[in-house]
Amino acid sequence: MKVIFIKDVKGQGRRGELKEVSDGYARNFLIPRKLAFEATPAAIEEVKRREAHLEKQRKEEMAEAEALSRRLEKLSVEIKGNSGQGGKLFGAITNQEIAEALESQHGIVIEKNKLEQPEPIKRHGSYSIKAKLGYGVSADFILVVSENEQE
Repeated sequence: MKVIFIKDVKGQGRRGELKEVSDGYARNFLIPRKLAFEATPAAIEEVKRREAHLEKQRKEEMAEAEALSRRLEKLSVEIKGNSGQGGKLFGAITNQEIAEALESQHGIVIEKNKLEQPEPIKRHGSYSIKAKLGYGVSADFILVVSENEQE
């Protein structure tokens, strides 16, 4: 009997895979536990249509990530921080602060866990920050840390 797997089954098949298994295994184990369903011509067509839709969606998301990467490469983000003598900041600049500055200054929303700092930012200056955008796409942008103007 041909079945289409709903979930990954170790040693048998992965989700969405079409595979020939014994009738008893399908009827007594896979189908009752909702791990797979019988592969009728209509079901096979539905799975192919769903896979085509998912592939199209992946390509669109990858194109969006590449466009965002090109946009980020041209940007610089400025953060002002309080510091003591010698330009040493009172606390390091966090990924959360960088993400908030990126959103407020340029309207780009990136999750804080997708930003990478080469080292902790504890002094004024320019730093290169890497943003991982998914699908193997990443972008580097400039972060400028300057002193907060005090009156």
